[in-house]
Amino acid sequence: MDKKATRESYGEALVALAEKRNDLVVLDADLAAATKTGIFKKAYPDRFFDCGIAEANMMGVAAGIATTGKLVFASTFAMFAAGRAYEIVRNSIGYPHLNVKIGATHAGISVGEDGASHQCNEDIALMRTIPGMTVINPADDVEAKAAVMTMADYEGPTYLRFGRLAAPIFNDPATYKFEVGKGIQLRKGDDVTIIATGLMVAQALAAASELSDMGINADVINIHTIKPIDKDIIINSAKRTGNVITVEEHSIIGGLGSAVCEVLSENYPTKVTRIGVMDVFGHSGPAPKLLEEFGLCSENIINTVKKVLGK
Repeated sequence: MDKKATRESYGEALVALAEKRNDLVVLDADLAAATKTGIFKKAYPDRFFDCGIAEANMMGVAAGIATTGKLVFASTFAMFAAGRAYEIVRNSIGYPHLNVKIGATHAGISVGEDGASHQCNEDIALMRTIPGMTVINPADDVEAKAAVMTMADYEGPTYLRFGRLAAPIFNDPATYKFEVGKGIQLRKGDDVTIIATGLMVAQALAAASELSDMGINADVINIHTIKPIDKDIIINSAKRTGNVITVEEHSIIGGLGSAVCEVLSENYPTKVTRIGVMDVFGHSGPAPKLLEEFGLCSENIINTVKKVLGK
């Protein structure tokens, strides 16, 4: 498969969006080269504003611009967008329910060498708690671009999570359709349900392929919208398999695993095994090695499935 980091997809999508939306404004916090909003800056310099290393202030600026009726995307690393600027996002964007789209890049453990201070494994949990905030975590280039284009027409605050590491492109741009709040069944099986999001969707697909060779058929569900989450696809798959495993490049606390547990505990109690960053901080290292070390890989998914099924 070809690979591309979803942060690059984000930058390219902003340029494509600007061709259709004259009201689009993009903000960044001195990280345009890394977040890839620099692609937009080059194409539309008069609609791009660098707010400097002042992320909280940038969110306030974004809120102000949104009140004028403009469509505004505010971008920085996930650690700064969800972490450093949380109070402003909550009170100045979430509380008045403003139409601000937060493009958060470099999320998760795959930030790699930047280490624990930049490896934000708590952002989905933080953003899920803000009333009215939509949380999107696309899995590949096709999905990331579709998410940006779709959310531009979706009224209300949105948190879009993008990665630094190149991700396999498995969706077909000719047939793919992004729907807010709708999960996607990528494989159908009766033995176990694997629910994944973001960078881990490709790993779940790879694991399911190997499991099939072992005679184990897995449902693979891509949850790109973590809030609002697709309850029906989760419940129906749990009813069919009776075994659910969640996989995310995020803390197992407050992210996809927690969201799935909430759905099933209230509607169809099912045992859920969560794969993600355990209650620990990350550390510096090459991204692929870190993903393996923290169990965010197809091999660990396979071993977890076998353990859950007693094989």
